[in-house]
Amino acid sequence: MAYDEALAERIRELVTKERGLSEKKMFGGLAFLVGGNMSVSASGQGGLLLRIDPAETDALLQRPHASPFQMRGRVMQGWLRVDPEGVRTKRQLERWVARGVAYARSLPGKG
Repeated sequence: MAYDEALAERIRELVTKERGLSEKKMFGGLAFLVGGNMSVSASGQGGLLLRIDPAETDALLQRPHASPFQMRGRVMQGWLRVDPEGVRTKRQLERWVARGVAYARSLPGKG
């Protein structure tokens, strides 16, 4: 499944003014990097793939439409999937994108 290009454009509109922003195809989707760190992605499996503070993973998994991100069968702390239903409105999307961008910005820049 290809990533949702309309969702990618909605994300782009929210992050376009971020300092150090770049886009990169990864994990089957289109990722938005801040300072070289992945923040949020229009996922190739639908919805968002989001990078978060690992300490917040369990609490955020309690939110509607959030699920663990798994790679090769292993749950990845500090990463979430958000179903398309969880980013239908601008307000929903803004909240998740802001969280991902803030965490990416808190990390040391790459390159």
